[in-house]
Amino acid sequence: MSIDVVGAALSNAAVIAADHEHVFHSWSAQGSPVPLAFAGGEGVELWDHDGKRYLDFSSQLVNVTIGYQHPKVVEAIQRQAATLTTIAPAHANATRSLAAERIAGVAPDGFEKVFFTNGGADANENAMRMARLVTGRDKIVSHYRSYHGNTGAAVVATGDWRRVPNEFARGHVHAFGPYLYRSEFWATTPEQETERALHHLERVVQAEGPASIAAILLESVPGTAGVLVPPPGYLAGVRAIADRYGLLLILDEVMAGFGRTGAWFAFEHFAVRPDLITFAKGVNSGYVPVGGVIISDPVAAAFDDRIFPGGLTYSGHPLAAASIVATIDAMRDEGIVEHAASIGEDHLGPALRDLAARHALVGEVRGLGVFWAVELVEDPATRSPLPPAAMVRIKAGLLERGLLPFVQDNRIHVVPPAVIGAEDVARGVAIIDEVLTEAERS
Repeated sequence: MSIDVVGAALSNAAVIAADHEHVFHSWSAQGSPVPLAFAGGEGVELWDHDGKRYLDFSSQLVNVTIGYQHPKVVEAIQRQAATLTTIAPAHANATRSLAAERIAGVAPDGFEKVFFTNGGADANENAMRMARLVTGRDKIVSHYRSYHGNTGAAVVATGDWRRVPNEFARGHVHAFGPYLYRSEFWATTPEQETERALHHLERVVQAEGPASIAAILLESVPGTAGVLVPPPGYLAGVRAIADRYGLLLILDEVMAGFGRTGAWFAFEHFAVRPDLITFAKGVNSGYVPVGGVIISDPVAAAFDDRIFPGGLTYSGHPLAAASIVATIDAMRDEGIVEHAASIGEDHLGPALRDLAARHALVGEVRGLGVFWAVELVEDPATRSPLPPAAMVRIKAGLLERGLLPFVQDNRIHVVPPAVIGAEDVARGVAIIDEVLTEAERS
């Protein structure tokens, strides 16, 4: 039993009932109440109103990179709230400028300007807008296996099922990206997958007409689609295609950026330089809603003497800006990005690959840093995905044992906060091991 903000006692049942009565949920049929109600959290753990604790292997929506209730970030938000809670984006604000400076400080050289948004979807919206204005062209090419957000153009740039009932924006074209385990190109090696996926992408560009295309928009590592780490040479090849036809390259780092893959930005693993970088989630672990576009100097200069026709009431909100400064400072001071890399290489990756070696249900394990997916199959020979009913039972088994998972389609995404230690990695993977063993018996 927990206590609410006005001192009333709360239970899971009471909170869920109130939620069901008044809250309209995203991506959901509204007839079924949500199953979980959380009261608090710290580090890599959460607890509900009845006192049950959960080890978080989801980071919520893969955004709580720095863990729950980091004291330096909480203090920074409180300090800013006591100083100035809000200010319009047209005015200069020291905290906002400092946040932009911190972001530019971890971005590649030649990215000095940051446009702040409320989250990742409108970051992608505004990056596409910038590309269209700078090039004078309309079309955006993105992947089918992708998610770029739920606003007008971002959801149409998205490649998964959520695009289909929302296709109201114009000028979007899709291509298949690399995914060797389920290759669209009859590839059997990473080299073949890269070569054939690049050929396919270039043919799409040619067939659509390069003079009509403003930009290629890709997640550096597609996240919701399955943590699809691109094979060697793919992103560099995309950059070459963009250069060959005069297109801009927008890399969506909303989920993969700010330490998730063991680097400040996921594209750093692949020796590629974009024109625009979108971000949100990990920049402040979602403590306050925020996102943005990191703009290369040539694109930013295009608006020196012309108006950028975009803006948001809460662009660079002071509370969000304060949380960004504190988060980036803590990540630097505490070596959190480096820790994510070592946890992935020395603990999480080996533990998950061991699962794959021992469980026929595991078709493939892939990932970087604290960004992994375990793909589950009925038959390793045919690679037929484990059906939804089985995935529901697996998710229930994980929750019952106190592990909060990120389950998507036939996959368990293993995406804990980057501050997770080796013991908690072992504890969480042991729970997955136990549930998979039970699933194989049944």
